[in-house]
Amino acid sequence: MTFHERDYMEGTLGTQAVDWEQRIDTQRLREERKQRALDRLQDSDLGALLLVSDPNIRYVTGLAMTGGSGADHYTLLTEDGDIVHWDTADHASNQRKNCPWLDDIRYACPGLGNVPRASGRDSARQFLLSKMAELVAGAMEEYGVGNERLGLDIGNQGLVNALEDAGVEVDTGTAQDVMLDARKTKTEDEIECLRMVAAICEAGFQRITETAKPGMKENEIWGEAAQELWRHGAFVGGGYLTSGPNTWPKHQANTTDRMLRPGDLVYADFYNIGYLGYRSCYYRTFSMGEPTQEQKDAYEIARDNLYDVLERIEPGATTDEIAKGFPDMAGEHADYYGAEEPWQMTTNHWAHGLGLQLYETPLIWRGLSPEHPIEIEEGMTMAVETQEPAGRQGVRVEEMVVVRENGVELLSQWPVEEITRIE
Repeated sequence: MTFHERDYMEGTLGTQAVDWEQRIDTQRLREERKQRALDRLQDSDLGALLLVSDPNIRYVTGLAMTGGSGADHYTLLTEDGDIVHWDTADHASNQRKNCPWLDDIRYACPGLGNVPRASGRDSARQFLLSKMAELVAGAMEEYGVGNERLGLDIGNQGLVNALEDAGVEVDTGTAQDVMLDARKTKTEDEIECLRMVAAICEAGFQRITETAKPGMKENEIWGEAAQELWRHGAFVGGGYLTSGPNTWPKHQANTTDRMLRPGDLVYADFYNIGYLGYRSCYYRTFSMGEPTQEQKDAYEIARDNLYDVLERIEPGATTDEIAKGFPDMAGEHADYYGAEEPWQMTTNHWAHGLGLQLYETPLIWRGLSPEHPIEIEEGMTMAVETQEPAGRQGVRVEEMVVVRENGVELLSQWPVEEITRIE
């Protein structure tokens, strides 16, 4: 099987900033993302966007949103390309010093999230919502879009009502479509961020091979792997490592204090590991010693299912046709779960988009794609994952890819032909 080959010396040149080699251009990354969002905004009938979703804020501003207490930061993007960003006092003052590409940063009133929730009074919550809406309406007037429709990227009815009370006409559906369309294909700098986070995950896999041995606990090994990820500059926002009977069926996705034993299968899921905000989803399976024939056979099934799907992905292909590469209900072992419909088998075999969130467009899945297909576009990035039971244990395998003109480019490079054996 053939996949897209990168050009010579293209990709993962280093995580540091240097003046002697072109690497990820963060200024270009910010500018191109903002321009994509602005282009879609100008093609719509909206005059401005109010972004409350953290990934959307980061996409337009470049600010590393971490969730916080919820809606204590939000961003206005106008049809003329002006940006107003509101944040908490400490964050806003820091951003004013360190983010020269943003010239209008204001103190936020947290109308949603933990602050109003903790206030204990409806009157306090209404005050915060009204003040937030007042700030946004005032900024729209300042920038000449006060009489235009405002796109809101979340569907919070309380905020919608507060904005409308402040004289703003609000549209939620269009704003979400604008941002989904802007983010569904990636720039080369975004792709390089995903390629980099894949490389960092591989450093984590290597640490597992050097650390795992009988008597070590899952959480000890995971701690070693997470340390390696942080060492390379990653944000570790998720992930886990499981072993033996914890590997199938997929349980709570928790790393436990179970001790590894000879003959165990081990798999690591490096999901939600971030580099400059771009999130991974990357599985590999390991064996403690020589895997049994049953384990080898299960791994071969999972890998072949995965690559069947990968070979179907190309620009112009539709997700309903690609989803046929995933196992049917028998191959999903639906009888084990007591499942009767494909939609009941969420996350076991599917492909999902990757970017500033773990799940972005597209989603390829037998539970959805046959009746609701979409077309694959060049520049989409995604993770494709499969699993298979092996007796009382199981294997999982996953690749991170970008759709190219002639198929997919593998962003992930950890060996996939066989289970990685740990002596």
